[in-house]
Amino acid sequence: MSILSELTALLETLNVAVETGVFNDVAPDEYAVITPLYDSFDLHCDNLPEYETQEVRLSLFSKGNYMELKSKIITALLQAEFTITARQYIGHEDDSQYHNYAIDVAKIYQI
Repeated sequence: MSILSELTALLETLNVAVETGVFNDVAPDEYAVITPLYDSFDLHCDNLPEYETQEVRLSLFSKGNYMELKSKIITALLQAEFTITARQYIGHEDDSQYHNYAIDVAKIYQI
């Protein structure tokens, strides 16, 4: 299991269109893009890692009220035991008319 596959499945259950890296299709009014940030072996002993921390940035794009989308996704993330490490409103893209909101998400996986 990976954070990319888990987040994709979670967002699909919420009826949010999602891509990794770049949204290639014609963009709907609301969608998400997952960008990997890092993988690390922070938690280990005896020089052999047993756990891997994976972190991604979940970029939300909405032409409407982004607060509703943000709240729905944050609630689902917390219920699915993801760790939210940062949240930030990036801004409004005047050319595309999308609000952009970023949520950095991490999860620990046993190797």
